[in-house]
Amino acid sequence: MYTNFSANNTCTIKLIKSKKKLVKIEDPECLNCGHPFNGQEKFCPDCGQANKGNSITFKNFIHEVFNGLFNFDAKFWNTFIPLLINPGSVSRNYIDGKRQRYSNPFRFYLTVSIVFFLIVGIYSTKEKYKSLAKESKANIKEVIKEENSNKKLQEKDIDSIKKELDKKMKNSYIPIPESTRKNILKEVEKEARDTLKTKYESGNIKFYLGNDSKLDKFMRYQKKYPNSNIDVALDSLGYDKNFTNRFLYTRVVTLNSLTKKDNRDHFFSQLLSYGSVALFVFLPFFTLFLKLFYIRRKYTYVDHLIFVFHVQTVFFMLFSIYFLLEIFGANPALWIFTILFLVYLFIAMKKFYEQGYFKTFIKFLLLNFNYLIVAIIGVVVVLLISFAIY
Repeated sequence: MYTNFSANNTCTIKLIKSKKKLVKIEDPECLNCGHPFNGQEKFCPDCGQANKGNSITFKNFIHEVFNGLFNFDAKFWNTFIPLLINPGSVSRNYIDGKRQRYSNPFRFYLTVSIVFFLIVGIYSTKEKYKSLAKESKANIKEVIKEENSNKKLQEKDIDSIKKELDKKMKNSYIPIPESTRKNILKEVEKEARDTLKTKYESGNIKFYLGNDSKLDKFMRYQKKYPNSNIDVALDSLGYDKNFTNRFLYTRVVTLNSLTKKDNRDHFFSQLLSYGSVALFVFLPFFTLFLKLFYIRRKYTYVDHLIFVFHVQTVFFMLFSIYFLLEIFGANPALWIFTILFLVYLFIAMKKFYEQGYFKTFIKFLLLNFNYLIVAIIGVVVVLLISFAIY
């Protein structure tokens, strides 16, 4: 009797536990593909969509955004750590079919590249903030630039200079604390009292376009009449108002604007954005070199592409560490990280393609030589395109 009671009690407990594990039925069928559910599915067996119903909470929405963008799950760390400390192993395992533990190479590359460019952006902002105090001296000299020389600055001139500089700092796109502004103004006032009024040329860039050439005439005219209409400028200079001359004149306007530091900073930010896109387009093309160098090996183009994505990801990872150290004031040597990446690339090629040291070294040199040539061409092309549409 006691045995039967215990058995029945155990069965009851198991039944209660099993009921607790039952999935709550959100929908009788998959909302994505229409596959019917029997009440036990957490995910659709046909398309894989989660059985969560059609309501979207704010918590679920934020989770999906960050999970889709960065995907910092177990696969991320299973890929991140071995990829960084064991060159070539992740690529080798992935093409050998051991893929369940690793993130998709393409998605992983995108994630790391986004983080890299975010870090670069933070680093650039910090550098601009640091250079602000240094530039204050140049700003004050531009403000006090006048024709007369060998005369001491008057009190009203110093007050005018301080007000002008304070206005610039308040309107700066980088927020400057009040205490920092006061310290800068004190330093400027001290220098102003000890400085004679002199002609001072700031560090503007000057462009040489050839004596008396078309572009040189365009540039001199645009400097003299910066607000002149293109048609008026071409008529005044005696050139036809065709597409070519109009385009060249607009580029001269851009070129003149780049003599100012703020415009140069904006241009190089735009150049960095285009460069990141160009690099992504460039990787499949670069893969062709590997396909050529290992033409006798039984690797498909996609196998080479996976290796390239992993190597480029490590490049972003290493230099993300470099910029993070710079942000926190460690000031690491750039050449150390460059050497680390080159050593990593050599070891990765040796392990992935499973060839001897001598063959790998020769192909390593050829690969880097071709990469350098194509990279130079790519930089020039991106620079020209960026300048053409800036």
